[in-house]
Amino acid sequence: MPRFLCRQCGARFPDAPTPPPGCPICLDERQYVRWGGQDWLTTDELAADHHVACVPDHGVLGLRIQPAFAIDQRALLVEAEEGNLLWDCIGLVTQTALDAVRARGKIIGIAISHPHFYSAMAEWAQALDVPVHLHADDRVWVTEPDPAIRHWDGEALKLGPALTLLRCGGHFAGATVLHHAAGAGALYTGDVLQVTADRRHVSALYSYPNMIPVNAATIRRIAAILEPYAFDKVYGGFEGRVIAGGAKAALERSFERYLAAIA
Repeated sequence: MPRFLCRQCGARFPDAPTPPPGCPICLDERQYVRWGGQDWLTTDELAADHHVACVPDHGVLGLRIQPAFAIDQRALLVEAEEGNLLWDCIGLVTQTALDAVRARGKIIGIAISHPHFYSAMAEWAQALDVPVHLHADDRVWVTEPDPAIRHWDGEALKLGPALTLLRCGGHFAGATVLHHAAGAGALYTGDVLQVTADRRHVSALYSYPNMIPVNAATIRRIAAILEPYAFDKVYGGFEGRVIAGGAKAALERSFERYLAAIA
């Protein structure tokens, strides 16, 4: 039986003879159903005319489906001394992409910022033989359950000496960012914190397509969570959306600007 993916958000579902009646991710107010109505394709159909481009972005290997599919996020391979972590996920697994990931060294796991990017995480986990770390507060949004998924609780999870997952909330209850402590430090945010088009700021929204902001308490919470961590770069969820230097100060300015705008 085929596995169906939502054409709008890329969420993947277990084997079934027919698609689900609707995609819960798109029916939620943070996303939206296609203007032409719910639409599906199988993994084979996606693979027939799409591939995974493996392209470095500011020193980190990025994986992105081309031509653009669904939300068009990219996954990033975060290389650390304790082993490499695949951050965020995409809806297509190819041998070329697997070879590119494995060529960089040992893979210790997958971690995903929030449910919009869960996509084909089960297949990636099986192919790489690693666990997927998701915050337990977002358990309800898993559309393709798998034994590789490990739901963690609390505010932080150490994956090694240099890798720490931090629950920021806001976009989703379990929305998570990744801190990499090597060198001057880097923060991987998906669109829990969206790097803006000027690549000098970030913003935080409950819904990006429907433009629903988070409140002041959420911004203050995120700022307090990140304050103890040093980082010079921020890698957002989309190709090229990177603050390549001075990122700690950029986030502080962004939070101050956000709070002033909604005061």
